[in-house]
Amino acid sequence: MFKEFRTFIMRGNVIDLAIGIIIGAAFGRIITSLVNDIVMPPIGLLLGGVDFSNLYLNLSDTTYTSLAEAQEAGAATINYGLFFNAVLEFLIIALVIFLVIRQFNRLKREKEETPEPETTKECPYCMTTIPIKAVRCPNCISDLEVAAAAD
Repeated sequence: MFKEFRTFIMRGNVIDLAIGIIIGAAFGRIITSLVNDIVMPPIGLLLGGVDFSNLYLNLSDTTYTSLAEAQEAGAATINYGLFFNAVLEFLIIALVIFLVIRQFNRLKREKEETPEPETTKECPYCMTTIPIKAVRCPNCISDLEVAAAAD
């Protein structure tokens, strides 16, 4: 059973998946930093100095000056600013994935559209497939140069 498990783990697909998850997690942290530290501050500034990560709806009777203070006190809150940040992160990640897949498909399509040079031709006498450089058909032994000159 251990040998079978080791064979399963050492397959390329499992290793590729593990690497993809690790890179994806690191990419997610980069996008989180991009949204929270670079994108949201200018948007908040344009909207009058709003800090989206501190926007919340307090469901308790007590007043709190910040989300951190409300959370520390254990108050029930709806954190719509954090939700807005998460939605923006998702949209940026989705856009990046879309652009990567689009480029991958374009490269794949270009590779498929490139015609391979022909390596065979058809004998005009016996209609069998023969190498393109052949001057005599190996099947019917016809002289192909004579046929080409007659055309």
